[in-house]
Formats: sequence, C-alpha cells, structure tokens
Amino acid sequence: MTIDAQRRRVYAAHTASQRLLIADADTGKVLGQVKVGPLHGVAVDPTTGYVYTGDGTDQTVDEVDPVTQQVLRSAAVPGNVDAIAYDRAMHRVYADEDNGTHVFVVDTKTMKLVASVLLPGNDPEFLTVDPKTHALYQNISDLSEYVVVDGTTLKVTSSVPTPQIKANHPLQYDPAYRQVVIGGENGLLAAYDSTGKLVGTLAIQPRVDQCALDPGTHLEACAGSGFVTLVRDNPGAAPTLVAQGGVSNGAHTVGIDAKTGNVWIVWSDPSGDYVQALKRAP
Repeated sequence: MTIDAQRRRVYAAHTASQRLLIADADTGKVLGQVKVGPLHGVAVDPTTGYVYTGDGTDQTVDEVDPVTQQVLRSAAVPGNVDAIAYDRAMHRVYADEDNGTHVFVVDTKTMKLVASVLLPGNDPEFLTVDPKTHALYQNISDLSEYVVVDGTTLKVTSSVPTPQIKANHPLQYDPAYRQVVIGGENGLLAAYDSTGKLVGTLAIQPRVDQCALDPGTHLEACAGSGFVTLVRDNPGAAPTLVAQGGVSNGAHTVGIDAKTGNVWIVWSDPSGDYVQALKRAP
C-alpha cells in the first residue's frame, strides 16, 4: 500500500483479485480497480503520478495511469516479484525476487530490465531507497540481516546482521536521521544507524508485516496481529510509541497520508474487502 498525498489517492495491492485498488484519500471512496496481475508491491512516481506495480508470479513490473485506470507499459523480469521501491531521481523501479536471490532493476524511461543485483540468502523481503545517496536497503529474512546496494555500481556494499529481529520483514529508512528501522515476527522494532550499529529497540506486536514512514514527521506505522502501531523515529535512539489501535486480524498492509497524518489499512474477511483510514485520537 502507498499514498500519493499530493494527488489525494490511496493505492493498494489486491493480490487475490489481481487488481490495483484506487481510493480517494479524502472521502475513502473506491474510485476503481485496475487489472494488473497478482501484485504485491506498489510505488508512485510523485512527478507524474503514475503507479508502478510488482506483479508476483506474472513476473512483470507494470506502469499504470491512475486517471485513465489503464496499464501503460509492462516490463518482464526473470523471477517472481515481491516488494518494489521507486527511485525518482534515477528513474528506477527496484523489484525484489520472492523467495529468490536477486533485485531486478527496471528503467522507467524505457520500461526495460537493465540489471539484476545478486543478493545473499534466499528470502529478500522489504526494500527502500535513500533519496539522497540512492543507496538501496534490502531486508534478507533468512539470514537475519539487511544489505546496502550502491545505486551507481548496483553491487552489494555491506551486510548488517540484525540478530535482534526474527524473520525480518518490514524495513524503512529515515533519510534525515540516516537510520534503518526493521521489524519481524518476534515483536520488536530495531533501529540501526548509518554504520549498521544498533541504536535501540522497541517492543510492539508480533508478526508485523508492513511498516510505512512519513519522512516529514518521522512517524512510522506498522500493521500485523490485529493491531496498527504508530511510533516515532528518534535520531540516535530507539523508536518511541505514539499510539496503538486494534484492527482486523487481516490488516497487514499500511500507509501514511503525509498531508493529514491518517493511517490507511486494507484488509479482507468473509464479509468483504475493505480500505480504511484511521485518525489518531488526542
């Protein structure tokens, strides 16, 4: 899930229906769904407003116009796609290989695969880009570590062990504080500085799937195990708890609206599929 705060749009990957869900960030109204394939990752180009999707076992990255609700272009990649990240300045989509060993690099000017980055391990999870240095941060779940990929050479330059975290999944990078925050199955968030040194941990709910960061406020929302937890990143220190609320057990993807501060979740149960905004109470 991701949010275009400028254009007031919420985008969610609906894997089961193989559609990109588009909702209005102010009203919550579902505006449409675009058939793209069994997508997992979603990213927005803030310049054009186009949306990129990583389409799972279809082994493609698609470019979607959310206004016309059409797929404009598609790039084939040699593996199943899980999470994706977009580098605005470099015009790249990074797509990690689900239960694989590579990050696929797609040039969005041509919508062509231009490189594959070999990773350690066999289970890359969430990834994100430093907008200043263009370094890529990639979680490696089976090795309990994250790696840093140089944005110029497209080579892994360092591996950082994260023994505090079991089954690494969510990863966010706060560019102002130059800190990486990682969560997993064992109910902890762990923050690491730019050298890979642990600066602190915070106990939250277990089995967190996705976290989302608002770099302007340094607030980070994490979903999983029937809760959404909002924390604040702190320079050189552990995150601190801001708020927590109970939600459906099916809610595990999350986004933050940088304009309103609302936290969005998407979830399903036998009664239907839902996209929902949560507002922090005073």
